[in-house]
Amino acid sequence: MPPNPDMLRLARQRRGFHQTEAARRLGIDQSFLSRMENGLVEIKEELLLRASRAYDLPPAFFELRDPVYGAPVSVHPMWRKKADVSARELDSVVAELNFRVMHLRRFFEGAAVKNTSDLPRMDIDEYRDPEQIAVLVRRHWRVPAGPIRNLTLLAEKAGVLVVSSSLSGASISGVTFAVPGMPPLIVLNSEQPADRMRFSLAHELGHLVMHRFPSANMEQEANAFAVALLMPTTDIRPYLVSRHIDLAMLAALKPEWRVSMAALLMRAHKLKCLTDNQYQYLWKQMSARGYRLREPPELDFDHERAEVLEQIIQVHLGSLAYSPEDLAKVLCVHERELRQLYVLGDDERPRRSRLTIVR
Repeated sequence: MPPNPDMLRLARQRRGFHQTEAARRLGIDQSFLSRMENGLVEIKEELLLRASRAYDLPPAFFELRDPVYGAPVSVHPMWRKKADVSARELDSVVAELNFRVMHLRRFFEGAAVKNTSDLPRMDIDEYRDPEQIAVLVRRHWRVPAGPIRNLTLLAEKAGVLVVSSSLSGASISGVTFAVPGMPPLIVLNSEQPADRMRFSLAHELGHLVMHRFPSANMEQEANAFAVALLMPTTDIRPYLVSRHIDLAMLAALKPEWRVSMAALLMRAHKLKCLTDNQYQYLWKQMSARGYRLREPPELDFDHERAEVLEQIIQVHLGSLAYSPEDLAKVLCVHERELRQLYVLGDDERPRRSRLTIVR
């Protein structure tokens, strides 16, 4: 089968190379590489082998015929970092998302996932209010009043695949990738503290619930949804009006509500539980102590663990009798990259059969 020029481009973007740098590594002109990636020039076997070495991927990868998808409707920049994501960062992240979708397609050939809930869709143009939509989602999921103990578990039960990744160092908190015929995939930046990762997950869930198409206000709407999902007005208000709001009080509430001190402060201000002057004073105190960059580490709590994909991989390594080397071949990557992307665990191989995982 002849090499697929789409995979040639995808491999370059996955490694974060500009065309100029990639052409230098391949020993060809940039214009020639551009024509190859656009299918205007045949990819000769010698160049295929050079690409395999330069991009650290098996030759079989370049023969794949999976569809390649473009950027999602929203990319959530990392909080407190630059507001924009560079084109190179975005290319690398979108390439990783395509890799993961191709891998999931193959994983699902051996293991199915049966969800015990679902993700409601409530278009923002119809429902208008992101906070009210968040309240309805909590009711749909039958979430008890108060803090959500494990948001990742709720998302996975509703059929959303959650993955953490360094995202190649990109300044992105989270990204959602929904493609035809596959469950929605949310990838969260693993460099975030647990409270920020929960907020990023809630933000991305807001996009899945409310947004079919991009809009000018979609990021603010997703933020409003995340705030209300994690801290509903009727549940959080009694905690904020019952005592004086200061840094000690915010620190005490953080591990209980599993959100940042900053999020609690902003929520208190939005609900008019403190004046503008009190709000500004507390922000100045947060800044003076360095809390706006890094909240006290003793208040940190464990990251929530996404389990569905890990279980799917364990089915392949266990009941389906694959070795890590087998899996790498199926996914058309080298084993070292497989181990970078996924938690493999022990290699036990009794026999092969298709299994169903119930969440």
